[in-house]
Amino acid sequence: MLNILKSKVMLNEIKLKRESKHTKKRVGRGIASGTGKTCGRGHKGQKSRTGGKVQVGFEGGQMPLQRRLPKVGFSSRKNINTVELKYDYLDKIKETEITIDLLKKYNLVNNKTKKVKIIGPVTISSKKKLVDLVATKSVMEFIK
Repeated sequence: MLNILKSKVMLNEIKLKRESKHTKKRVGRGIASGTGKTCGRGHKGQKSRTGGKVQVGFEGGQMPLQRRLPKVGFSSRKNINTVELKYDYLDKIKETEITIDLLKKYNLVNNKTKKVKIIGPVTISSKKKLVDLVATKSVMEFIK
């Protein structure tokens, strides 16, 4: 622990590793350079031409994998703003009447939440009154 505190990293003493910085390959500068004339692209073909890129997922005309596999699942937009909350979490709130705004104030639900469903099982003894909130049967029986 003490050794770590003693050794300071000085900005002017930081050095790069030798392998970390590669010099750029100069192409098209004569036969003797090793990358002259065709500049390492070979002779003919699509990849040797300017702009001769192959699009991502292209398999030479064969049906690409992402189109061969079936579409799976879908994400429902219905439950984006809906949250389920355990009744026991309401014990953190001192007030007896519980609203969505109160849950947002205590950071029990996100500010974007529009619907809250209170679920069981109920293990605390304090009863709370739910205002504009949906609850399961077990919670509703406990409240009444």
